[in-house]
Amino acid sequence: MLNYLDWDLSPEQTMIQGVVREFVEREALPLIPAAFEKGEFPRQLVPRLGELGVLGPTIPRYGSGLDYTSYGLICQELERGDSGLRSFVSVQGSLVMFPIATYGSDEQKDRYLPGMHGGQIIGCFGLTEHEHGSDPGGMETRAVRDGDGYVLNGGKMWITNGNLADVALIWAKCSDDGGDTVRGFLVDTSTRGFTANEIKHKLSLRASVTSELVLQDVRVSASCMLPGARGLRGPLSALNEARFGIIFGAVGAAMACYEAAAEYAGVREQFGRKIASFQLIQNKLVDALQAITQAQLVAYQLGRLKDAGKLRTQQVSLGKRANVAMALDVARQMRSVLGANGISLEHPIFRHMVNLESVFTYEGTHEVHTLVVGNDITGISAYTG
Repeated sequence: MLNYLDWDLSPEQTMIQGVVREFVEREALPLIPAAFEKGEFPRQLVPRLGELGVLGPTIPRYGSGLDYTSYGLICQELERGDSGLRSFVSVQGSLVMFPIATYGSDEQKDRYLPGMHGGQIIGCFGLTEHEHGSDPGGMETRAVRDGDGYVLNGGKMWITNGNLADVALIWAKCSDDGGDTVRGFLVDTSTRGFTANEIKHKLSLRASVTSELVLQDVRVSASCMLPGARGLRGPLSALNEARFGIIFGAVGAAMACYEAAAEYAGVREQFGRKIASFQLIQNKLVDALQAITQAQLVAYQLGRLKDAGKLRTQQVSLGKRANVAMALDVARQMRSVLGANGISLEHPIFRHMVNLESVFTYEGTHEVHTLVVGNDITGISAYTG
C-alpha cells in the first residue's frame, strides 16, 4: 500500500484499509470495467458493502463505531477501485444516513438506519436542481401543507442512486412558519407522483446510477419531515460529511493511476529498454508520487482534526479542492505514460480520469470551494450579495 512517508496508522485502521482493499481487488474490480462500459452500477456488490460495515460506519449507535480516519481510508480504497463505488457509499452514509441520524426523529432512525447500514435499504439525496447547482438556496421544489401531510412538487437533477433508491431525502422550501424554510422529507420512491429517470448518456461515472427526480403532487405524511433540520444547514452539513470522504477518495483514484503507470513502465520496452529507465518517465512517476504523498498528509491531518471534533468547513473545502485537482492532474500525467494504451479500458487510468472530471464538479465545484476558502482568509465574500 502506497505510504512513502511511513505515516502511522493504528492497527485497526490498517486492518480496515486492508479488508476493503481486498474486497475491491477480488470482488469489485473484476466487475467494474464491464459495468463502466455498459453504463451500469454493479448492484450485486451492495449486500457485500453492507456485510463489510462500510455504509454509514461512523453513525452513532447504528453504524460500525469507526473513527473518521478509518472512514476516509474506506473511501480511499473504494475510489481506488472506481469513483462510482465511493459515490454510492458517500450518498448512502454521508448524505442520507447522516442527516437522518442528526436531524431525524427516533422513529425515523429506527425505521431506516439499520436497513441502510446493512444495505437492505438504499437512499438518495435530492438537493441539486436543473437551474440551481451551486446555489441550492434558489431551489424551486416546494412542500405545501395539506391537512395532516404535505404535497411536494418540483424536480431534482444529477442524483446519484436515484433509480436504485428505496427512499429519497428531498429538500424543499416550506412556508409552514410564514417564510420559505428549507426542510427535508423522507419520500418512499414508490409513492404516487414520484418518478426517477436515469441519465444514460454520460461520459463519466458510468459505473454509477445518476438520475433526474420528478415530484408531481407527491403526498407524504408530516412524519416524513426531518424534525431537526431547518434551513440549508441540514443539507450543507451532510454535503460536508461527503466532501470529507472525497478528500480521501481522490487519493485512492490517484494511487490507482500511479500504480498502473509504474507497473506498465516496468514492463513496456521501447528503443531496446524498459521505459521506466527513461528520465522523462521517472520524472512523471516522481511528480505523481510526490503529489499523492502530499495529498495523503492533507487527508490524514483532516481526519485527525475531524476525529478530535476540530475540523472546520473551510478546511474541508481546501482539502476537497486540493486533492481532487491533484488526482485529476496525476491521472492525466499517468495516462501519457501508457501512450496509446492509456485510453484503453483494459487499463484503469482513463476511466479514473473521466470519473474525476465529475468529482471535480460535484459536492461543490472547484471554483466554489476556492471562494469558500477565499472568504475565510480575507473575510470578504465573493459569491453573495
